[in-house]
Amino acid sequence: MDLKVLTWIVVGFTFALYIGIAIWARAGSTSEFYVAGKGVNPIANGMATAADWMSAASFISMAGLIAFNGYDASVYLMGWTGGYVLLALLLAPYLRKFGKFTVPEFIGERYYSQTARIVAVICLIVASLTYVIGQMKGIGVAFSRFLETSYEVGLFSGMGVVFFYAVLGGMKGITYTQIAQYCVLIFAYTVPAVFISLQLTGNPVPQFGLGSTLSDGGVHLLAKLDQVLVDIGFAEYTVKKGTTLNMVALTLSLMIGTAGLPHVIVRFFTVPRVRDARASAGWALFFIAILYTTAPAVGAMSFFNLVNTIQPGEIGSSTGNLVYDERPQWFKNWEVTGLLAFKDKNGDGRIQYYNDKNKMFADKARSEYAWNGNEMTKIDRDIMVLANPEIAKLPNWVVALVVAGGLAAALSTAAGLLMAISSAVSHDLLKGIFKPDISEKAELTAARVAMAGAILIAGWLGLHPPGFAAQVVALAFGLAASSIFPALMFGIFNKRVNSTGAVVGMLVGLSSTLIYIFMFKGWLFIPETNNFPNTSEYWLFGIQPEAFGAVGALLNFVSAWVVSKLTSPPPDHIQHLVEDIRVPRGAATAAQH
Repeated sequence: MDLKVLTWIVVGFTFALYIGIAIWARAGSTSEFYVAGKGVNPIANGMATAADWMSAASFISMAGLIAFNGYDASVYLMGWTGGYVLLALLLAPYLRKFGKFTVPEFIGERYYSQTARIVAVICLIVASLTYVIGQMKGIGVAFSRFLETSYEVGLFSGMGVVFFYAVLGGMKGITYTQIAQYCVLIFAYTVPAVFISLQLTGNPVPQFGLGSTLSDGGVHLLAKLDQVLVDIGFAEYTVKKGTTLNMVALTLSLMIGTAGLPHVIVRFFTVPRVRDARASAGWALFFIAILYTTAPAVGAMSFFNLVNTIQPGEIGSSTGNLVYDERPQWFKNWEVTGLLAFKDKNGDGRIQYYNDKNKMFADKARSEYAWNGNEMTKIDRDIMVLANPEIAKLPNWVVALVVAGGLAAALSTAAGLLMAISSAVSHDLLKGIFKPDISEKAELTAARVAMAGAILIAGWLGLHPPGFAAQVVALAFGLAASSIFPALMFGIFNKRVNSTGAVVGMLVGLSSTLIYIFMFKGWLFIPETNNFPNTSEYWLFGIQPEAFGAVGALLNFVSAWVVSKLTSPPPDHIQHLVEDIRVPRGAATAAQH
């Protein structure tokens, strides 16, 4: 069957499933809209949490970064999985016991301040909107390939789907939709990985195939990939290229940013009891690990296939460069989207993929082969997972399945983030501060309007994102790390930090991180027209913008502590409340006996 027709069938079936679930589980009350009525089974909630957590950055973009950055991209694996453990152990059970299902509501109560609640809402919206931009990038990439159109048209089409089922179903609809989306995305991620691992190494388990020898010889896959890259002027795939400080900062930023993300935290309020929240965390980690342990193999194998397709032989040989008119169908398909581009710089009609940053190599290529620089002018990292089955010439049904999986990953997280934004606006700002006597029906309407507005803003910003999906998501994690995480940690584990300290800390952490991001991502200072170019030589201590959340969090912790020490301590009932959060239920009864 034709690939386009098959893709329409597979994707259309999954969309019908999501929309059908949203209609079936439509929220009829604010409790169902915000926390799914607190009646979700822990295993089901773990699966929904995994889908909520594994966004377009995990499914589409992370393997793409691993493909092009090699060893350095391992920080995304360590930071995101480690952060989830941190969230499950240090925050989720205590917040669930506290009983407030939004982060601003917890901060407002713990720090006995409406100002603190408003600042928390601002931090949440900034971090969540940035995160949604990353999802919109993934949605645009997947839809553009699915519809065989431009990225912009793909983005607007995806926005329409998100608008329908997220606004209609609320958390109840989103939860059950995410369970279906997890099944789709994990199947779509692992099936092609198994096929390609078998194809390259003869090992059906991708995790083991990554360390195996190639089927056509006794050379290990990673050793061969290192050699291929060196031969065309690039650094080895398995060597560290960045600084150790930057890698540590990025890992830390991703970890603590994970623990501060509101759309994941709220999932622990959809189960009946505190112990169910702990069980949900364990199941979610299991479901997440399936994809995260497969990602390194997907990244390495997809890049190996890409390089061998574009640059299959020795430089200058008759088979060394791919003739443009003979380019494979997958190449043509992705050229249509604008996410893959080639420019014939020397007019020889061939695609040459060499690194012009290696002067000795470049001089030889120019003098002997009339080469005029790398002719692959654009290979968007976010296409690697979706293009991987096509590059490997897998059956059309596998290609269609991967498109459906990429859309499931992007849509599931986008819905969770939009839910967090809408609840912050309607529940925390409108009902909690500006209009406490608002009716439940009016609050529900306000939540849906806020969600619709967030979709429009994120979609508009997603037209020109400040990086690849995983990079944009990393920025969102940095913002959550620098603003929300310290306030939550102090709120649970330190009874001395007061409202003034928390407010100052959140503002210092958020503003410092935003300024640093704007300086180097080209949103505020355009590199070509000012003194702040987007280059590593201007980074503070070599720390990239995606990693600055760790520094912002440190500034938050220090400023909150110092200001609290210089001002009055919290009231006694707040200090007792903090101590009570950490006491297991039934402990007082047991002590009496």
